[in-house]
Amino acid sequence: MTPIAFTEIGRTRLDILVTDITTLDVDAIVNAGNSSLLGGGGVDGAIHRAAGPELLAECKTLGGCDTGDAKMTRGYRLPAKFVIHAVGPVWHGGTSGEDDALASCYRVALHIADANQLGSIAFPAISTGVYSFPPDRAARIAVGTVAGELAILPHTLTRVVLCCFSTESAAHHRDAFAELGLA
Repeated sequence: MTPIAFTEIGRTRLDILVTDITTLDVDAIVNAGNSSLLGGGGVDGAIHRAAGPELLAECKTLGGCDTGDAKMTRGYRLPAKFVIHAVGPVWHGGTSGEDDALASCYRVALHIADANQLGSIAFPAISTGVYSFPPDRAARIAVGTVAGELAILPHTLTRVVLCCFSTESAAHHRDAFAELGLA
């Protein structure tokens, strides 16, 4: 699979791909979950369906998750060994701390990956579906936060994928690469 764009940050390759995140063979995929962690629509539903009922059973033991935070489970039937469930913010016009909460999702997921010595992780475009976060703004936050964390975090990650469901989403991420001088 050919990336739409990629860059190197230290010893980590950062790719933008258009594909189904449930098919990626990485150590962890990030789920754009809701606060219950019990499945839903969009990427959340797709991950739960692909992982099988064991994922839901494990998620029931976690007690939910706050917006801007994340928790990890096994990947079960997915190619990925783990799922990091991040709860992004619902868009309320940008005046309710949405940018900070979204950045926190990416930051916390990267820290969980680092704490568990994972080598690769894939993120969806968190909060850009039913949570209505503007996709261009979300892409800038995602790329900026991931690039910033990779530059300072002593980590084991050698590959980070920004996995986009559409070419339009990928274009927003590629534009964010250019805006941040990563292209």
